[in-house]
Amino acid sequence: MNAKELRIVFMGTPEFAVPSLRALVEGGYNVVAVVTTPDKPAGRGRQLHESDVKVAARELGLPILQPEKLRDESFVEAMRALKPDLGIVIAFRMLPEVIWAMPRLGTFNLHASLLPEYRGAAPINWAIINGEKQTGVTTFLLNHEIDKGAILGQLTEPIAKEDTIGTLYDRLMHKGVGLVVETVEKLAAGEITPIAQPTIDEDKLKPAPKIFKNDCIIDWSKEGRTILDFIRGLSPYPAAWSPMYRDGEEVLSAKIFRATFYAANHGEEAGSVRTDWREELSVACADGWIRIEELQIAGKKRMTAHDLLLGFREIDRYTFR
Repeated sequence: MNAKELRIVFMGTPEFAVPSLRALVEGGYNVVAVVTTPDKPAGRGRQLHESDVKVAARELGLPILQPEKLRDESFVEAMRALKPDLGIVIAFRMLPEVIWAMPRLGTFNLHASLLPEYRGAAPINWAIINGEKQTGVTTFLLNHEIDKGAILGQLTEPIAKEDTIGTLYDRLMHKGVGLVVETVEKLAAGEITPIAQPTIDEDKLKPAPKIFKNDCIIDWSKEGRTILDFIRGLSPYPAAWSPMYRDGEEVLSAKIFRATFYAANHGEEAGSVRTDWREELSVACADGWIRIEELQIAGKKRMTAHDLLLGFREIDRYTFR
């Protein structure tokens, strides 16, 4: 069958899904509807916020569905009425079988890792945090288990030592476009044999669970390279952070966006501060110093360490913990 005749339902929410949606529509593929999350209040004014996918779908003139619950009969019937041949999911919610099994060719997901490693909600973050040198994108068929369906295609991507979640996210987002289009073409032509993911003890695989605020606290007692990878894997969002203590009391906190590491035998307690009051703001770790290049003190704007030191004259009286 001609791939551009397939009736495709596209499901996604954030920016990561948008380039693939645009590529399908601009490439002449028949996207018959887009499914995304309901508008939600956001910000100080609690105004309704539309997902990035909804904004793009409206610009592209596509029908939009925003079900509150994916099992609601009204949504299921709306999906049936679309008579989909193929479903595509990129960064969306977990689908019930009645939805993912409905299209004639099934439903596939684009995941930002080389499955079976890094199953979960935050694969790009965790690949950097764990110091990986390579990651990639995978398309796979949905089934009853999260991120465990048969693999349709994979592309690899190197992780540079200076990569952050921001830079790697962008590259994988665009690399995924090519894999999505290729997967659609090969499914339509019957040129893909889905490959079951290998059965591996879950304890031997690296997971990628959702990241919460308390997961982002820096442990200054660890080695410098580990701390740098942690900072990179969370920069710019949600951002690694550290409480700041003065005279034994927690009084501030700081998000760290960019840093370097210098090995040294310093004999200082982890979290101790060293500064020259001009350029250097360094924090002691297990095997040296983490020199902070860019940070944001609570209540202040994001700035370089140099700019902070111009107005923060007692930084040496603080410790990071």
